[in-house]
Amino acid sequence: MRTNPRHRMSPLKKIRQYELLDKKKTVTALKAGEDRAILLGLAMIALSMMMYFLLGITMIRSYKDSVWKGESRCSLFNLSIIGDRNCTYSCGTDCLKVSKYPCLRVYVNLSSSGKIMRLSHMEMPDVNTECFYVPKCKKNSTVAQGIIDNISDYFKNHPNFSCFYDPSEKQENVILTRLYGPHVIFHSLFWPSCVLTGGTLIVAMVKLTQYLSMLCERISKIKR
Repeated sequence: MRTNPRHRMSPLKKIRQYELLDKKKTVTALKAGEDRAILLGLAMIALSMMMYFLLGITMIRSYKDSVWKGESRCSLFNLSIIGDRNCTYSCGTDCLKVSKYPCLRVYVNLSSSGKIMRLSHMEMPDVNTECFYVPKCKKNSTVAQGIIDNISDYFKNHPNFSCFYDPSEKQENVILTRLYGPHVIFHSLFWPSCVLTGGTLIVAMVKLTQYLSMLCERISKIKR
């Protein structure tokens, strides 16, 4: 029985069919990988935008609204414990007990103006206390006493240090540490920027690869 020549397929055609099939499988796999890469890049960009937003409404706003923007040198003028202050600590559910801590008052000489000003540990806009530092309230008040003693010894051994003041001179005190300084803001913005850059590079590289692939395919068709 003779086979119809029309239904015969030459070995060359079979090889071309296999090549086309392999090419389609490769293109499908590459397209799926490219889609996943683009999704990863877009997810990284979206995550960085969320991080920028959260930082903008918390740290950056607090840094911008801070009044202690001037930096100067302070020298210890006087420090003394002016008495004990009461505080409350939790002793269980719906239970509060009273303890105490020593109130350390520190005065410094601000070199930029020559004025004697009271020193506070950190900027706390909503808290107006005459004590340099308010330790966490503990049942045993000797723990707080030990902390205040260590602070006093530190100032006695290091009487000159950097401090921050209000350039408009509306505040009556200077502070030792800013809540959010320039270095903290820089490091906080560094990682979201890295995530944003990485996501943008991933999307850009995928799009560039797709463009070059299409360009090569057009050139190969022209040569044929």
